[in-house]
Amino acid sequence: MEELVRTNDAVFLSWLTAQLAGENIEAVVLDAHASVMEGSISAIQRRVMVGSDDLNRAKLLLIEAEEIQNGGPA
Repeated sequence: MEELVRTNDAVFLSWLTAQLAGENIEAVVLDAHASVMEGSISAIQRRVMVGSDDLNRAKLLLIEAEEIQNGGPA
């Protein structure tokens, strides 16, 4: 498994895992429990991991999402 992204943004994590599932890309979110235990200081970010074979497709999904967010073509 390879790390795709680190974040503490719960909304983004939810959206990303749903998008990855929609593309049949298995994703695992690591450090979720540690992140909750440390409280609200956001010192421990959650890591989204995907299989090595799916990493490039997952990165393309992130690029498309960034283009949409910035009002560019998608």
